[in-house]
Amino acid sequence: MTLTLRSSISFIIQKETRFLKSYEDVSATLTFAKIKPSFDLKAKSSLQVAHTFKSEVNINEKYEKVHAPSIVHSNHDDSKRVPVFVMLPLDTVTMGGNLNKPRAMNASLMALKSAGVEGVMVDVWWGLVEKDGPLKYNWEAYAELVQMVQMHGLKIQVVMSFHQCGGNVGDSCSVPLPPWVMEEISKNPDIVYTDRSGRRNPEYISLGCDSVPVLRGRTPLQVYADYMRSFRDRFGDYLGSVISEIQVGMGPCGELRYPSYPESNGTWKFPGIGEFQCYDKYMKASLAAVAEAIGKKEWGKGGPHDSGQYKQFPEDTGFFRKDGTWNSEYGQFFLGWYSGKLLEHGENILVSAKEIFQTSGVKLSGKIAGIHWHYRSRSHAAELTAGYYNTRHNDGYLPIAKMFANHDVVLNFTCMEMKDREQPDHANCSPEGLVHQVKTAARKARIELAGENALERYDAGGYAQVLSTSMSDSGSGLAAFTYLRMSKKLFEGDNWRHLVDFVRNMSEGGRRQRLPDSDSRGSDIYVGHIKKTKEHKQEAEAVVV
Repeated sequence: MTLTLRSSISFIIQKETRFLKSYEDVSATLTFAKIKPSFDLKAKSSLQVAHTFKSEVNINEKYEKVHAPSIVHSNHDDSKRVPVFVMLPLDTVTMGGNLNKPRAMNASLMALKSAGVEGVMVDVWWGLVEKDGPLKYNWEAYAELVQMVQMHGLKIQVVMSFHQCGGNVGDSCSVPLPPWVMEEISKNPDIVYTDRSGRRNPEYISLGCDSVPVLRGRTPLQVYADYMRSFRDRFGDYLGSVISEIQVGMGPCGELRYPSYPESNGTWKFPGIGEFQCYDKYMKASLAAVAEAIGKKEWGKGGPHDSGQYKQFPEDTGFFRKDGTWNSEYGQFFLGWYSGKLLEHGENILVSAKEIFQTSGVKLSGKIAGIHWHYRSRSHAAELTAGYYNTRHNDGYLPIAKMFANHDVVLNFTCMEMKDREQPDHANCSPEGLVHQVKTAARKARIELAGENALERYDAGGYAQVLSTSMSDSGSGLAAFTYLRMSKKLFEGDNWRHLVDFVRNMSEGGRRQRLPDSDSRGSDIYVGHIKKTKEHKQEAEAVVV
């Protein structure tokens, strides 16, 4: 039986809105050649769709076997195999707590499985799961998704997303923090990050109050631990098998960093240096205490006064310029404190995560942002405001890698698809240099390194760069790669062919250089308008409506 998947799956890519909207109406047509008898596949729920499809395939196996594309059957060195995951849409679960367009999701998972993808990644939003009140969790939509993923023989990486969605690069929808948390923020605005001008950022709770009971009698660290513990209890049967990895959110966008470059309302624009986020009362109290403890009380009155504004360049400021105060005794004190608070925050969360999931068999990972602009400058200003004390004279990523190593956590890093020559000259970028530095830090710390692309890319050049980065004879390659992101555009024509080719290359240690026009060993899988290579005389259609 030859499987042809024709899909008009449409996942919304909408502008930032207050609430999530449902997917557009979709229909996915599954066409089977040489099947006797023909049948219609109609299901009332997403799980019935998946189950019924599998049942019908089994019934008709006596006529002809289903041939998926031949992905990994060679005798290559499996130690160099890099499994590929695909991120699901940010609005996979709606604000109402339901799985968004489950039938379209089912068809998409089927296509990804046929392409040889290892699994998918999904954000499990704090703002959705604990929306109804403290300790009131609703995991049902995610349970439905996990079961669907299992039925297709895929794995899933789950992100504990303690941040809001909306206001950053690539955010196509809005998921705020839980309403009861927003109420606490309105009563005490200092529990969120604050910049020098007093601008509050509700993306994530300030790490300054990690151990203060500001969330209705619980500390933020306790809230995160309770959330992860509830997830473990609900999904215990899937951990270590279907759920292969839990990425622990530790800041904006799930990354261990400060929200130093927020795009919302035009606050920041690439390649601006961003601003330090240390002006809520909890961060200010910490800075003052540390400064007084070393006999430098005057250093504890706030962050650098001459560090500029979000959209400026390093040389526009007294602090970040080539010979600026970033490298003075005061600068080293402040940057050490600022980055140290971030490192402490990450460690506190990972200690809880390790204790909660240590017997589950699931991998833990943490994500670091790929801040590649102004990387060629001496001060690395954009990295400094984000909390990475990385300069011409100081390695900011090795301490993070070592902290991750202490808790057996995989380091997940972005911008793997970027090349230096693709970046604007005025931004002083070096994504390749940054990736090399992080790979070196991971190797020194003896931890696994996983990767993601920072921006949506569908071209062969972007995939080729990831492939080059992922393969290494020195043991510093990637343990896994997660592609950003599944959308309608991914399943179109050459975009789909490039993905399939990329997955095969990652699976076969880079041996295959291009996807042939036809695959004589497997079946043809068409999504969108990929050109047919065979004519089917007898067809029976199963339409998901």
